[in-house]
Amino acid sequence: MDLLRKALFFMAAAVIAAASLSGCAESRKADDGRLSIVCTNFSEYDWTKNIIGSTDSADITYLLGSGVDIHNYQPSTQDMLTISDCDVFIYSGGESETWVDDAIGNVRNKDIKVLRLFDALGQRLKEEETKEGMESDEDEEHDEGIEYDEHIWLSLKNAEVLCSSICESLCEADPSNADAYRSNLDRYEEKLKALDGKYTEMAESSDVRTILVGDRFPFRYLVDDYDIDYYAAFAGCSAETNASFETIATLAGKLDELKLGTVFILENSDDSIARSIIDNSDSKNAVIEKLSSLQSVTQKDVESGVTYLSLMEENLETLKKVLG
Repeated sequence: MDLLRKALFFMAAAVIAAASLSGCAESRKADDGRLSIVCTNFSEYDWTKNIIGSTDSADITYLLGSGVDIHNYQPSTQDMLTISDCDVFIYSGGESETWVDDAIGNVRNKDIKVLRLFDALGQRLKEEETKEGMESDEDEEHDEGIEYDEHIWLSLKNAEVLCSSICESLCEADPSNADAYRSNLDRYEEKLKALDGKYTEMAESSDVRTILVGDRFPFRYLVDDYDIDYYAAFAGCSAETNASFETIATLAGKLDELKLGTVFILENSDDSIARSIIDNSDSKNAVIEKLSSLQSVTQKDVESGVTYLSLMEENLETLKKVLG
């Protein structure tokens, strides 16, 4: 952790300590009987909303509601205070969330229930993967040991496991509403299973079984679920933004070799790399399509009706159009 991050955490810790001394250390559940739940990313937030349902038993905070990408997010002092007061804190647990250790180390509510979704997945976690043609992330410092792909929400099969884990944590924190939470979970899991079935049908009927992404690649969990191969410019958590000529040339060659008509990019991404891949290929008529990584959903998007299922449905329709 660099000096600036350390300074920010020390400042936040000081504010939290001062607030605790002022006698404000009780959680919101103690004040009004409702759970205070904090979720780091959009998928966790939307899953939790569906499990809570219409019980009106909780306040749910979506930390990244500004739309900042998870790889760039650093908690503000207010975010740290919000976490320190909550009853249930839900996060994924990947490399982009190493700040959590500092956050939960300074909580005021010592009865807080912390759910790390990586732990719930267990053997379903996948290691980061480097594919042929993928740009190496030369500036990235890796700790010793295995680094896991943190985009666990981009699998409907994972979503079922993770929603079940979230539900059990909520039931433990709020036993009086446990039956309602489990009933809501059952209904939501039916929707997840139904959409998973549509993805399976799409993949099994597809003429093309490979996608090419001129961008970062956070979709490994998704493509592995349906036996779809891929090539990409960068790994899912890469900090690189410029692709070398070698990477461009390799991916352009794959575009021609596999007779692919599409290069994908992520939502809100620049299409310059994808355009360079097409321009350096013989496939000049290839088009650029977007897939959502669900990493930059804003609170405004949520208020307009965007959900985990709606974005995964959009991805499905895009893949159906491209893979045939």
